[in-house]
Amino acid sequence: MKPVERISESHAVEAAATLTGARNRFNRFEWAGAFGDLGTLIPFIVGYVSVVGMDPGGVLFAFGFGMIASGAYYKTPFPVQPMKAIGAVATAQAGNVAITAQAIGAAGFITGVFWLLLSTTSLAKRLSTWVSNALASGIVLGLGLGLMLAAIRMMADDWLLASVTLTATVLLLTRPAVPAMLLLLVFGAGAALFQDPTLASELSAIDPGLQLPRLALTDLSWNDLAVGALILALPQVPLTLGNAVIATTRENNRLFPDRPVNERKVMFSTGAMNLGSAVLGGVPMCHGAGGMAGHVRFGAHTGGAPIILGSILLLLALFFSGSIQTLFRMFPTPILGVILFLAGAQLAWGSGAFFNKTRGAGRLVMLATAAIALWNVGVAFIVGLALDYATRHWLRT
Repeated sequence: MKPVERISESHAVEAAATLTGARNRFNRFEWAGAFGDLGTLIPFIVGYVSVVGMDPGGVLFAFGFGMIASGAYYKTPFPVQPMKAIGAVATAQAGNVAITAQAIGAAGFITGVFWLLLSTTSLAKRLSTWVSNALASGIVLGLGLGLMLAAIRMMADDWLLASVTLTATVLLLTRPAVPAMLLLLVFGAGAALFQDPTLASELSAIDPGLQLPRLALTDLSWNDLAVGALILALPQVPLTLGNAVIATTRENNRLFPDRPVNERKVMFSTGAMNLGSAVLGGVPMCHGAGGMAGHVRFGAHTGGAPIILGSILLLLALFFSGSIQTLFRMFPTPILGVILFLAGAQLAWGSGAFFNKTRGAGRLVMLATAAIALWNVGVAFIVGLALDYATRHWLRT
């Protein structure tokens, strides 16, 4: 893996240097990189639709619009992902708690208001100054390793398919002229059709039909607001701050120093897209360092990648939302695991630069934060913040 990661890293830095002031591009590498975040996107969408009963049209439309806006605004492969803590609770505990589509909408609305308000205060800048490079690098390392572990569990569904695909993809990634992701998706679709002969007939029976998104939030109850705020939105806050705001900002500025962002901008876009998603019947969304790593890992270097994926999702939302679960079956779980594994490896490798140039307390903070992040990124952020403060102020010799 190491030579491939080095090639990808140098490729990203070189591309960033040559794209200074450039507009978004839509070449074959942006098309390939556009699909680098499917490993997290598809499982969460399927969970929201099949378990919670969300309208797939609203979910896909909100994601599509958010991705297009993100690519146009940041002009880097700035990702839009499901909020993982909210998604995990919604899909895993829907039978234990009254988690409905209305409660999901309430969580998105409350989340949007929170981050919009936070972006207008001086607290956004103050938070960024509190977070050291050791803490941010630890979060990134933990996220990368966590994605790789999750990917291994996904690949366990079919080790033969996963190992062959992973080996071939790694070899293809050593050849920068080859859009490895596009070949991977074609191979994955072929494998899905081979493993499930009924899939071809189901795909041929799909009948496109225009379906416009419907306005949501029209019949919220106090119970929906309580569940959305306390059970869904509140546990997500530290995770969003650590991963979606701070880690993504640092990762963007490391890879694309010619197109820097700051925490206030990221908080604002997080709030704005969640308000829009809640109104359109979508789910809570955020940015994420893992998603950016996935886009970059497969060749994306501009906002063209999220715009491409967003446009495809809008098309699916408007014409194919009734058949979305059939269409997603063209992406076998082991193939999604391969995509997720390589994104995690890209993310973990990126934190290595700080590890190599720091010593002592900095390494301790980084490794401790990364270890806790394997369990919970939000808790890792809080513990890492306290440990970093202690090593810099109380434990100095």
